[in-house]
Amino acid sequence: MQDDLRPAGRYPDMALSAWGDPAAAEPLSPDVVKLLRDALGVGEDGLGRVAPDAIRLPDPRLADDVRAALADAVGAEHVRGDAESRLLHTRGKSTPDLLRMRAGQVEDAPDAIVLPGSQDEVLAVLAACADRRVAVVPFGGGTSVVGGLEPERAGFDGVIALDLRRMNRLLDLDEISRTATLEPGLRGPEAEALLGERGFTIGHHPQSFEYATIGGFAAARSSGQASAGYGRFDERVVRLTLATPRGAIELGRAPKSAAGPDLRQLALGSEGAFGVITSVTVEVSPVPAQRVYDGWCLPSFADGATALRRLVQDGPVPTVLRLSDETETALNLAAPSEIGQGSAGTCLAIVGYEGSTESVATRRDAAGAVLRDCGGQLDEAAGASWVEGRYRGPYLRDAMLDAGALVETLETATFWSNVPALYAAVGDALRESLGAQGSPPVVLCHISHVYRSGASLYFTVGAAARDDPLAQWHAAKRTASDAIAAAGGAITHHHGVGIDHREHYAREVGPLAIAALRAVKATLDPEGIMNPGVLIA
Repeated sequence: MQDDLRPAGRYPDMALSAWGDPAAAEPLSPDVVKLLRDALGVGEDGLGRVAPDAIRLPDPRLADDVRAALADAVGAEHVRGDAESRLLHTRGKSTPDLLRMRAGQVEDAPDAIVLPGSQDEVLAVLAACADRRVAVVPFGGGTSVVGGLEPERAGFDGVIALDLRRMNRLLDLDEISRTATLEPGLRGPEAEALLGERGFTIGHHPQSFEYATIGGFAAARSSGQASAGYGRFDERVVRLTLATPRGAIELGRAPKSAAGPDLRQLALGSEGAFGVITSVTVEVSPVPAQRVYDGWCLPSFADGATALRRLVQDGPVPTVLRLSDETETALNLAAPSEIGQGSAGTCLAIVGYEGSTESVATRRDAAGAVLRDCGGQLDEAAGASWVEGRYRGPYLRDAMLDAGALVETLETATFWSNVPALYAAVGDALRESLGAQGSPPVVLCHISHVYRSGASLYFTVGAAARDDPLAQWHAAKRTASDAIAAAGGAITHHHGVGIDHREHYAREVGPLAIAALRAVKATLDPEGIMNPGVLIA
């Protein structure tokens, strides 16, 4: 099939100072609010929000000739400068991002929003901005949690957000090769709907799935909840096009090649620092005939990690494979009165299978034998519960912020032999830092993605918000990041580098590697307009 197919319906924006659809947000129950106050010392005032109409935006800095050039590139109707559009394109959705938005701090709002409809229009916008020293921030779903949408403005005559929502077509479906070529502005559900109508799926479902885009998945090396079965998004990409201020690059003549280094890897994970991904060709799979998700209770986090390692190394490999530690299990499964008491309980693993009816049954039986051998007990209801709430985490974070709790996440990855040490080091660092600030936290963790040689660890932290919650979290995050580096973990597994991880990323790869990346940026983006400050300084 070669056609240009677009999704039906309107592309909705997320809430201004919270995650997702405002209609889907739910306040905490009185019992949970009481628990936060009793267990964490959360105050009664909560973290309020400045009303949108009370937020004072800085005056836009774009000169008239710049606006005219942008209008020539995409059409005047696709250049926006109204207050609502500028606010909705200010930063991402990390807790620090939301705290600043709640306080009305929008000094870094873009001066204009530009919505190209094709690669040619993207190239025209980049050329115009390079000529006039205007920084460009590629914008997909706005879901970054690492400062990936927060450019450094110094030295530029303005900043635009390049919103790719109009580039939302399924360009081609090769049913023989089982690949699909997609434009970057397609959101996860839109891409799945277009492919599902033709019997295929990407199988990529990160927690940000409802709002994140194809371009964002590629630019940030996204990893979905079913990565054990379908792989990370970047592993499925076989071809892509990168539009840069100096022109377009097409990468991926074949699935694999020995013709020099794989240059696709320069675009995958580049976070808009080198250019704009304008098309992605990704491997797809037939829509599975059956999906089954089980819960398994394991005696301890160590026992559960052993079970996951055995499955991924020796098989059978489930499609979804993740493990919560004792505290996270208590929070997710126990009665509210038991939250935080999980150290004496069990650990919950979510084990899912997708495929043909025969394949699901065979793998489920064989995996069950491994899990039982590790002390596991089946809990089918827990699997169904996880599926129902798999995208709800960010909404709960927002409700806890409303109640006055500081909640944020961070993640890392390492080899299996180092998982116990990294798990202990990061948890201890968070407890030490926040405890020293007078807000002893609850620290949760789960293994979210597994590989033959290692796994990722995803931490969620909750504590009472103090007078300056931004400074409070920044101190804790730095301490945890130092612990990750010292313990030999990756500074990020799937959230990306952005600005938040830039310093520790440079420490991780070393000055020579950073110099090489700067040389790439200087070649593709000599004026330095592409997402300045993100990924590399």
